Amino acid sequence: MRGHGESDKPDHGYKIARLATDLHDMLTALDLEDVVLLGHSMGSSIAWCYHELFGYGRVSGLVVVDQAPCAIAKPGWTAQQIRDYGVLFPTPEGAYQLYATLTSPTAEADTPAFLRRMFTAGFDPATFDFIVGQNLKMPRQYAADLQFNHLHNDWRDAIGRIRVPTLVVGGTVSIFTAESQRWIAAQIPGATADIYEEADGGGHFMFIENPQRFNASVVKFLAG
Repeated sequence: MRGHGESDKPDHGYKIARLATDLHDMLTALDLEDVVLLGHSMGSSIAWCYHELFGYGRVSGLVVVDQAPCAIAKPGWTAQQIRDYGVLFPTPEGAYQLYATLTSPTAEADTPAFLRRMFTAGFDPATFDFIVGQNLKMPRQYAADLQFNHLHNDWRDAIGRIRVPTLVVGGTVSIFTAESQRWIAAQIPGATADIYEEADGGGHFMFIENPQRFNASVVKFLAG
């Protein structure tokens, strides 16, 4: 995606709708059909947005990896709704604070602490340092702009209209509740949820902490 890793880093376009359009432009330019989209975290939101904007004409399946349907609670939501929708911030002030953190003069130094809670306690420190380095390849201002846009979307209605085979993956100690991943699977006809316990690497990056299980689950899904 733009801004990430070794990709170009233009000074515009750090919105979920633009990244979904980038995805559409790529699939169209390469004339790809029968595509299975796999999105982790924000990547799942991009896949949901792609469906809203362009339908799933080129897409035959979807793997959603640990993303909340709605990250900021709406007024009047019950505790159960907050768990079911994977809310990160009970009020919008949390999103504003995250934006302030990612744009502060100490943003790069603060990034490891921001990422650390996304992994289980026993995760390998050297691998974690590598991941932090990859994350920092995205300029903090662009990361802040994209996160702010990302957090203010509510994908519940879009999820309820998905009609392609779907695998949902989550973890019991992730930043997003396991209930939210089960809720997503329950909205999509025929979808299944694969939930990792803490001992299985069930943080936000279960595909890094337990690649053997993750890869086997995805391969099984692809095989139908």
